[in-house]
Amino acid sequence: MDPLAPLLELADVAPALTEARDRVDAAMRHRALRRHGGQVAAEASLRGAVASAALEGNVYDLDEVRGGTVTDPVVQGALRVAESLGGLVDLWPRAPRQVLAKLHVLAARGVVPAADLGRLTGAADRVDALSGLVAGNDKTPPLLLAAIVHAELITLRPFAGPAGVVARAAAHLTLINRGFDPRGLVAVEVGHHNREPEYVGSAGAYATGTPDGVRSWLRHYAAAVTEAADEITRIGDGVLASV
Repeated sequence: MDPLAPLLELADVAPALTEARDRVDAAMRHRALRRHGGQVAAEASLRGAVASAALEGNVYDLDEVRGGTVTDPVVQGALRVAESLGGLVDLWPRAPRQVLAKLHVLAARGVVPAADLGRLTGAADRVDALSGLVAGNDKTPPLLLAAIVHAELITLRPFAGPAGVVARAAAHLTLINRGFDPRGLVAVEVGHHNREPEYVGSAGAYATGTPDGVRSWLRHYAAAVTEAADEITRIGDGVLASV
């Protein structure tokens, strides 16, 4: 049985997740993806990485990052993480702890001491519990599972430095691995950044552990995914306009 199924009974959560999924399905039919899917995916990955770094407080202009002039270590770490996702998809449900450590090494290089890379700073029991939830779980709907992965890691911040980059990447890996976003197009990080006050507030609400707090987070996550779907459309339109 799905261990997270009761969360779908919280008010408005199931409809919000369904609406987000439908918006993504519609965006995946964009004409640009037929012949320019790789270009759309690369741009979505870039925008997601820049947004994830910005959520850590490292805000830079997208065009400057695209042009290669930004050397900020958190931005560079977010770019490395985004580039690595494809190679970690299959390992994620088999060895979540290993993947989390790898993501931290990529995200935090040059930010924290080398001895701290890939090492938990605390909350080992809850990270183990989360790993058990991820490993081999084909019951929980992908959006719900990704939302909980993200929320747990952003609440625990079990790594030093840019732990939020790790949390957002782990959630994205969940969406890719579970077939919700097999091409890595859904830059949910952009949705979080566009709704940053809500993102921060709902994450804080989740940390309280109350049903209303969890509901607030899940509704935010659905809204962020919806924004990410719209971002696919914007990127696709831009690609078609340039060819």
